[in-house]
Amino acid sequence: MSTQPDLLYSEAEDDLRSAVRSLLTDRSDTASVLVRAESGTPYDPELWKALAGDMGAAGLLVPEKLGGQGASHREAAVVLEELGRSVAPAPYLTSSVIATETLLALDTESEPVAALLAELAAGRQVAVLAVPLSAAPDGPLPFGARRITGVPDAAAADVLLVLKSDGLYAVEAAGVTVEALTPLDLTRPLAAVTVDRTAAATRLADAATAEAAVRRGLLAGAGLLASEQLGLAEWCLEETVRHTRERHQFNRPIGSFQALKHRMAQLWLEVVSGRAAARAVADALATDSPEAALTVAVAQAYCSRVAVHAAEECVQLHAGIGMTWEHPAHLYLKRAKSDEIALGTPGRHKEALAELIDLRAP
Repeated sequence: MSTQPDLLYSEAEDDLRSAVRSLLTDRSDTASVLVRAESGTPYDPELWKALAGDMGAAGLLVPEKLGGQGASHREAAVVLEELGRSVAPAPYLTSSVIATETLLALDTESEPVAALLAELAAGRQVAVLAVPLSAAPDGPLPFGARRITGVPDAAAADVLLVLKSDGLYAVEAAGVTVEALTPLDLTRPLAAVTVDRTAAATRLADAATAEAAVRRGLLAGAGLLASEQLGLAEWCLEETVRHTRERHQFNRPIGSFQALKHRMAQLWLEVVSGRAAARAVADALATDSPEAALTVAVAQAYCSRVAVHAAEECVQLHAGIGMTWEHPAHLYLKRAKSDEIALGTPGRHKEALAELIDLRAP
């Protein structure tokens, strides 16, 4: 029997949000993100150390007995909301969610798996699953591929989880060649990863176990990506409201013009609905709900569109300044468009949803 999801934030989650937002305000404001994105080296190791290690955010999904915080997907979702609000270039989704969830689906009594989880939970290492950013939870996986294109955050990885023909392997970064690609989103770099045939690798699981684990990791990643998209949309709406309140034409704030008020009101309704979808999927993942796959499909089909719409409205309602490189609006639009195809497109998730509820095309 299914239970109603808890869409409200707990006091602990609100405290976590405040701590993460304070850290990002100090260490990763939009001005510094712009500078780092332009430099081609968006990652800030000190920011990651503070977020992942000092604050313990990297270990939220890892049980205490394995060196983590023993929290849940609800808390990880709060962190991703704040990272979305600041478009911070941090490998949290790829390492602390997707890679970590994949490892948790393996035999955690195994010494290599337990040791790697402890390193990730402490923020001492970053692991990235060597699959394209576009890989959907139910899509094809690159088993046996020597070169994988479009791997996110590979440049920041200490360890890559590689799908070989006979299972899942942990390969040190020194054993792979990472070729930087030109991404749309400069705050989440993509790379082509080539695995050295002679590289030392630790086998973590057989092929069947590896496939199930990777799909679990991608499902959790797709679900919590909705929280990043929610945070992004909320920032875009708030920034647009602020700008239209302060910008005057004909001695009136442009936000008082009826056409603009209607557009922002519509966007507010979409963001509120997106929050409900993102919170529902975080709760479903946290409680291991049998409807987790369904809520992931709903959240991604909806929140992807909301994030893109919010970012587009942010650029357009800022008028000329919204089109400049100096204003951060373009970072949010690019992240929103990148997230729209990440871990499955909205169309792909709608197809998955139709299959799950037995609503097949004629």
